[in-house]
Amino acid sequence: MPTPPLTIRLHPEDGVVIARADLLPGTPIPGEGVIAATRIPPGHKIAVRAHAEGEPVRRYGQIIGVATRPIAPGEHVHTHNLGMGEHSRDYAFCAETKPTLHVDPPASFQGIIRPDGRVATRNYIGVLTTVNCSATVAQYVADAFRRNPFTNHDPLADHPNVDGVVALTHKTGCGMSDLEPLRLLRRTLAGYATHPNFAAIIVLGLGCEVNQIPGLMEAEGLDGKSRVLAMTIQSAGGTAKTVARGVEFVREVLAEANAVRRTAVPASHLCVALQCGGSDGYSGITANPALGAASDLVVRHGGTVILSETPETYGAEHLLTRRAVSEEVGRKLVELMAWWEDYTRRNGGELDDNPSPGNKAGGLTTILEKSLGAMAKAGTTNLVEVYRYAEKVTAKGFVFMDTPGYDPVSITGQVAGGANLVCFTTGRGSVYGCKPAPSLKLATNTSMYRRMEDDMDINCGTVLDGDESVAECGERIFREMLAVASGKRTKSEQWGFGSEEFAPWVQGATM
Repeated sequence: MPTPPLTIRLHPEDGVVIARADLLPGTPIPGEGVIAATRIPPGHKIAVRAHAEGEPVRRYGQIIGVATRPIAPGEHVHTHNLGMGEHSRDYAFCAETKPTLHVDPPASFQGIIRPDGRVATRNYIGVLTTVNCSATVAQYVADAFRRNPFTNHDPLADHPNVDGVVALTHKTGCGMSDLEPLRLLRRTLAGYATHPNFAAIIVLGLGCEVNQIPGLMEAEGLDGKSRVLAMTIQSAGGTAKTVARGVEFVREVLAEANAVRRTAVPASHLCVALQCGGSDGYSGITANPALGAASDLVVRHGGTVILSETPETYGAEHLLTRRAVSEEVGRKLVELMAWWEDYTRRNGGELDDNPSPGNKAGGLTTILEKSLGAMAKAGTTNLVEVYRYAEKVTAKGFVFMDTPGYDPVSITGQVAGGANLVCFTTGRGSVYGCKPAPSLKLATNTSMYRRMEDDMDINCGTVLDGDESVAECGERIFREMLAVASGKRTKSEQWGFGSEEFAPWVQGATM
């Protein structure tokens, strides 16, 4: 086997290359004509030419920041000598749109067809709370149907087609404005209440909160929906009576929920949330572009992929506006970036605060660099629509949803919008799960995959290792998507993750 190169060059115009291994001082870099001046950790950047102070630094052929002091060839390029700087972006709306080559007939998976024709990938009964004050009572209802790991008693043993009873609680619902913050929370709750992966829903409130159940039900069109029980603790007569009624309702719907059968449905029913968390310097080289290749396959087979995390698209949006199907769609994305610039400024921050300590330890320096790697998850097809947080996604193809970069909050919005599967790339190692949608974890590098194999579903480090191409890895991811959508349990599902991670975006003052 030939010895793999020490570094990775991503574009001919780049002024940095990426270390594949720990480079010690004095290490010559073959093909680049430089010698490492200091230790360069794996996934980090080494300068291959001189940069004057204030000069743009490129990775992926794109600007990832400017030199904050002179950088010599062979130097480690990171937070000590690279900053955001100022540079303009050419949005070139619609300049790179192209026809999508659809697959006919599309692939299929074993899905659950609801009476109204929607397709589910899982079959849960949910307990949603209007306010934090009803969280514990909601948990009591769900706990009545939880398997005891010590006695192995399983209340759902006679209902094998029900994936579980899950309480989704949160920290808000009162002490809040009844304007946009309340509308956003209600939109999120309604998205879960109507999600096809729920066979039935309890909506549980306290009774005196801002987020009143009648207002929620009317505003979001939930009145009259079958298999939905709405009640408050105060009107039911307290904790014990509320839990008893909730448990009774679940028992009433269990037989019907268990009666579902999986059947072959086209992959056009896939709606995939694209997410990255705990990113590293390899994310934009392996897992993200491989997921992008899989995303292209989802779109070609008629399905939908949702890219989100607006702050982690900042600085790369000009590459997406080129793929927008119309200038109107492209401008929606640009307007979101302007909103986030103002939002962070008003709250005493800036968008470059986004790379976390773990991101930086993994080799990512600025939000521009992080965003350029993150957007690769969306593949190469046209951007067909831009949605608000938790807004119902109706378009087919590649769409964008406005969310924060914080993973639980972002994915909560995507699932509220209708995502029935989550694909989550990670370089540092994330153990996230998301009920009622299964979450696939994609590792960016082999060492982390081996270290956390109990939590990782797919190793994309094979691309870095030279064992397969990005396209081949993408094909493997797509096949795993179909298997999971058909009922195969992901690692996070095996651990029981997914209820505590429900995290609606909280806006405005808490009063």
